[in-house]
Amino acid sequence: MTMETETLLEVLNGQRDHVLGILDGLPEDALRRPVLPSGWTCLGLVRHLALDVERFWFRAVAGGESVDLESGDAAWQVAPDVTAEAVFGLYRRETELANAVIAATPLDAAPVWWPADLFGDSPPRDLRTVILHVITETACHAGHLDAARELTDGRTWLVLT
Repeated sequence: MTMETETLLEVLNGQRDHVLGILDGLPEDALRRPVLPSGWTCLGLVRHLALDVERFWFRAVAGGESVDLESGDAAWQVAPDVTAEAVFGLYRRETELANAVIAATPLDAAPVWWPADLFGDSPPRDLRTVILHVITETACHAGHLDAARELTDGRTWLVLT
């Protein structure tokens, strides 16, 4: 793995840790309760990150793996019988699988698959672009989770730089 890949992965893992860290200790009922008017839940957002972000961008787009993908907002939905730990476990597993794709793929490799029927004929240029996109999306959603957590019980995630 190149130093650039290691650096990108370190930044990405920092955002992934933020997603899980800000939710640490939040009771299951709070994880399932919408806090903002749009109605998403913290568990739904983590499931979205696992399926629509990690699985889609790394395993499907960058790796070309044929994987089950959700349509519409289905990835945001968590069935009542699915535990919070199962959702967190799914996210952790998808990040591990994504890391394997990143480790095995050169940063300048073009995507193996692209759903042009959904997103038009402008796939990301290379794995580097995919990683940067996922860092940005994960950081954005980590911020959403920060707001939800603070509104739920006042806890904040401090990032010291």
